Amino acid sequence: MAAAPDGNKVLRSGLWYTVASISIRAAAIITTPIYTSMLTTADYGTANTFNSWIDLINIITCLCVVYSIGRAKLDFKDRFDEYMSALQGLSSSFAFIVLIFAVIFRERLSEAMHYEVPLIIVLFSYLCISPSVEYMLQKCRYEYRYRENILISVITCAGTIFFSITLMLLFKDRRYVGKILGTLLPTFLMGIVFYIRLLRKGRKFYDKEYWKYALRIGLPMIPHAFSLMLLAQVDRLMVKDICGSSASGLYVFGYSFATLLSIFTNAIGQAYLPWFNDSLSVGNREQIRRIQKKLVLLGCFLTIGFITVAPEALMIMSPRAKDYWVAKYVVVPVALGTLAQYFYTNYVNVELFYKKTPIIAISSSAAAVINYILNSIFIPRFGYIAAAFTTLASYVLLMFLHYAAVRLYLKERVYDSAFMFLAMGLSTLAGLSVMMLYKEGLGTRLFRYAYAFVLLGIFAFMNRNDIMLLTRYIKKKYLHRG
Repeated sequence: MAAAPDGNKVLRSGLWYTVASISIRAAAIITTPIYTSMLTTADYGTANTFNSWIDLINIITCLCVVYSIGRAKLDFKDRFDEYMSALQGLSSSFAFIVLIFAVIFRERLSEAMHYEVPLIIVLFSYLCISPSVEYMLQKCRYEYRYRENILISVITCAGTIFFSITLMLLFKDRRYVGKILGTLLPTFLMGIVFYIRLLRKGRKFYDKEYWKYALRIGLPMIPHAFSLMLLAQVDRLMVKDICGSSASGLYVFGYSFATLLSIFTNAIGQAYLPWFNDSLSVGNREQIRRIQKKLVLLGCFLTIGFITVAPEALMIMSPRAKDYWVAKYVVVPVALGTLAQYFYTNYVNVELFYKKTPIIAISSSAAAVINYILNSIFIPRFGYIAAAFTTLASYVLLMFLHYAAVRLYLKERVYDSAFMFLAMGLSTLAGLSVMMLYKEGLGTRLFRYAYAFVLLGIFAFMNRNDIMLLTRYIKKKYLHRG
């Protein structure tokens, strides 16, 4: 058996994924004022709702077969190009069938979705081609071609900005159409290129073995994807319905900042997952356990850091609107929920490795139902802050459910679960204690930063060897080039 790739490759990809993710998110934040200045609030909402429809319908049309790519890289190691080509053929064929029905029922869909018929056709046509971009991104990730992966993301981001602004200027009377088309066009054009590229390289459109393999893994992930979407959105809808638009605005403001933490956790996950699959396939559990402990501590470090700076960060984001500053109390539980999500993804990776996706779907669906019940009970009693804590509770529940599935059903002990749950518990206590220091006043603020500095200092001391190794690596690789 081949050995798992060396850690330097994982470290390099992790660093670059993080830099790229931050840059792309920064570009989105910087361009938001441009979009809001060119669009009315109604047009802005119309354009963003269209994107939500894409995300929702894409879960069905792509059949969630993208989740099969990581494991397929191992099972079809010498035929991976064939698999990717056939995978694309499967999802595009189904999406095309859906497109035909959309054309037939275009008037009804237009009335139901509140968009013109041409935009309905554009939406479903886009879903036939756009998944090829994600397939290429995933292929590059699992082949450790992180530079190409990042380049695709950067080109898509830059193209979206350019085409959105250009087309909004052309569609003066209906600028929301320009914004919609500007968002879709770069991905659609790149999708055509990658569709042809994957097909030429793999030379497979239909293969019974590949299609059955992809569907066996992908179909159970459809309820999983819907459940995660509900977990991310239902609290916002319920806060608006129960507490009103003002409370909803505060909740979304704090929630949006807290989830910036996912930029870092997702980047770490992108670099880690291919290495994890390769390492587990050769039985390298001890190294996985050792590396995963360090990543757990890194996640805790980042979370406490986010929680510490939250009040000042929200002040910077809304310097003239002090009413928004109270949203800092939303940040703590949502950030901790993001940490729990980061943790439970480790167990999801194991479930995907063993191709037990129905377990993933059951756990996610259960958490979504529990989240709805908790919101129904606590939001009317305690207001929008309760929604943040129910989000945390739901993600911790998901963490436990995935742990139980891996430990009890799959009988896999690849992780030190006691260490992970202890880290989650201590991070929760630390985060809540920092939140107690969110009160106004210079003295309280200084004490909060001193307290956080001590916590983070302990983390740095515990991992001083790894920090020194990382520092030396960055200096050698990027600061001392000849």
